[in-house]
Parts: sequence; structure tokens; C-alpha cells
Amino acid sequence: MQRVIVSDGGVSVVAAEVPQPGPGEVLVRTAVAGVCGSDTHALAGLHPFIELPYAPGHEVCGTVEAVGPAVTAAVVGQRVTLEPFLPCWECKQCLAGRQNICERLRFFGCAHDQGGMAELFTVDQRRLHVIPDALDWATAAFIEPLGTPVHAIGLAEGVRDKAVAILGAGTIGILMAQVARAYGAKRIVMTARSAASRERALAFGADAAVDATAPDAVALVREALGESADVVFDCVAEQSTTDQALALVMKGGTVVVVGVPPADVSIPLPLVQDAQLRIQGSATYLPGDFTEAMRLLESGQVDVSAMVTAVHPLADAAAAFADAASGRHLKVLLSA
Repeated sequence: MQRVIVSDGGVSVVAAEVPQPGPGEVLVRTAVAGVCGSDTHALAGLHPFIELPYAPGHEVCGTVEAVGPAVTAAVVGQRVTLEPFLPCWECKQCLAGRQNICERLRFFGCAHDQGGMAELFTVDQRRLHVIPDALDWATAAFIEPLGTPVHAIGLAEGVRDKAVAILGAGTIGILMAQVARAYGAKRIVMTARSAASRERALAFGADAAVDATAPDAVALVREALGESADVVFDCVAEQSTTDQALALVMKGGTVVVVGVPPADVSIPLPLVQDAQLRIQGSATYLPGDFTEAMRLLESGQVDVSAMVTAVHPLADAAAAFADAASGRHLKVLLSA
């Protein structure tokens, strides 16, 4: 079989043996795998938690090809997607139902010996979710990334009737805007560096879009909101957006860090204390977030029909990564 490897030398497709499912594991034949921003950041050496070389592909959907011994949660022929984080199931966090912050966490497609950018892969049956029949493969490819904003909004204690700012208009930012709209946000303003990204933000439902590089970006966002932000979702998570987020949020408000920060940032702690601000990290998702993501897609409350802007066969993985890193595309998929 073929699988993708990302190394210092770039993106390559190599021959590999077909993995065999062990006890409790399932063999899945990949249908589609999304190229995530974390994948392109890792290739560029900008991801703090992914070391090269690695086997990419955590936004993946496919069909159960075979099952190992003691598998009870999957049958051959099922269409499935997966929660890619691989918890230990035994630590304090896992036992409390917070497997996404397991103390010994591994991550399929990021920090694991397998990824979904392969013709076949094996995974623990406990990581699988059955895809509803109503969702085609391209739509199902968004279940995993959509779980991220669902989880983040839950950590923010909801957005109903709140003024929401979203920093960044990539895939997660656009999905965040759609979920916030579905959950009753009063007004949504997004920031983005490029004019094309700002146009995209408006097309996908933002009430306004502001140039993130403008010297008066904070004032412009507040003007577009008509007030300070109740909640800011930082989908970029670098120094400039951290500064903007803390300046945008109201006293007693919340900043949710959704993007993976490429490096440490400085925080104006006196402001955080005096304004009683909450800085909330958001790490991936939990099973209920996947269930909710599927509901939002099935109901049409989140519409991803125009979000796939390029599809490449597995053999052209390097071209898919190049497209994803170019800034010209919203979501790039690999088709196995």
C-alpha cells in the first residue's frame, strides 16, 4: 500500500506494508483525508508538538475493511471517521472524562506511527464514529475540524446573544463563525490579513470582516461589533492576535485560544487581573462534540458545500500540501 510521510525533505508517498488490526483494533480504508493547518505548519517547522518525520492525516474518513479480535463497536463496511487523539484511558484526566487532555496523550496522524493519509490504517475501535448516511465523503471530512469550534464554544459557556470576535478566517475560523451563528451569537466580526480571506469571511456569514494588519484593527472590530467583545476566539494564536484579543474583550470577558501557538507569547497580566479576564485554552474535542458536529452538518446549520477548494489523489500529496500552504485555498482534501 501507499502512505504519506512528511520529513525535512518535504512530502513523499512511500510503499508500506498493510497494517494488521490487533485486539480491539479496526482496519480502515481511507476515502478522504483533509490537510490541516497543523500539517502545513509542521512541514514548515512551526508546530510546537509535531516532530519530523511523521505520518500525517488526522482529518480522515473511510470504510471499515476488517476488524481485529474482540472488536464489538464496528463492522466491516461501515463508513467511519475518528477522534484522532489516543488517550491512555487510565490517568486522572481520562478517568474524569477529559481524554482530550490525557496526561500521556498520543495523536493519530501527528504523533503516532500511523496517519490517515494512507490507503489503509489501523486504529482503536474506541476512536471511531459512524458517519450518518446523509453525509457524503466531502462533508464528512469536516466532522473532525468542526468538533474544534463546537468544543471551544462550549468552553466559552456559549455565545447566545453575545458579541463575538473571531481572529483568523481559515478553515477553523470559518467553521467557528458558522457554529457561533447556529448557536445564536448576537453579532460576529472576523479578522484576516488578506482581502480574499475577509471576503470569504463575509461570504460564510460574518457580519463584518476587518484587516488584521490595520493599526486600528481593534477599534475597527469594536466599531463593527457596536461594543467590546464578550468572547474572542483566537484561531491564529500568535503575539499580534493575543494582543488584539485582550484589547477587544470586555471586562469580565473570555478569550479562547483555539489555534496552536507557534511560540510563546507575552501576556499583560495586570490587565488580565484588573479586568477579570478569562484566558481559556481549547484542546481538540470530546465524543459529544463529534455527535454535535454531525448534527450541525446533517441539519444544514453548518454548510461546508463550498469549503472544499481542491482535491488531490494520494499520489499528489506534495501538491495538496503546497495548495494548503498557499493561502489560496480554504480546505484541501486527499482522495485515497
